[in-house]
Amino acid sequence: MAKSRRSAKKRVVKVEPVGRAYIHASFNNIIITLTNNAGQVISWSSAGKMGFRGSKKNTPYAAQMAAEDCTKVAYDLGLRKVKVFVKGPGSGRESAIRTIHTAGIAVMEIQDTTPLPHNGCRPPKRRRV
Repeated sequence: MAKSRRSAKKRVVKVEPVGRAYIHASFNNIIITLTNNAGQVISWSSAGKMGFRGSKKNTPYAAQMAAEDCTKVAYDLGLRKVKVFVKGPGSGRESAIRTIHTAGIAVMEIQDTTPLPHNGCRPPKRRRV
């Protein structure tokens, strides 16, 4: 007998006017996630999702396009103000924040959560050429 497949019910996220924006900017990509205060994802986007490939993914323009795409969906659902949490050393950090603000969502606070080692791992041995 064949198993009956139940359709997966889509999770309904409660959208409040105030939420959070997480910007993860690595050297290879930028990922922007807009959540409510409980941490449930309202919308997300990345430079790779926008069609950028290779070294073009870590440009400020790619970050701008990803932020615009993400913000448009969240604004239509009712998000109006965000606290921004930025992580990573990538080049599109500032342009992503600026784009979120110009798309209609007010930026209340910016917090850098980039992890910094307190002299953690031993570095690799020196490169000889």
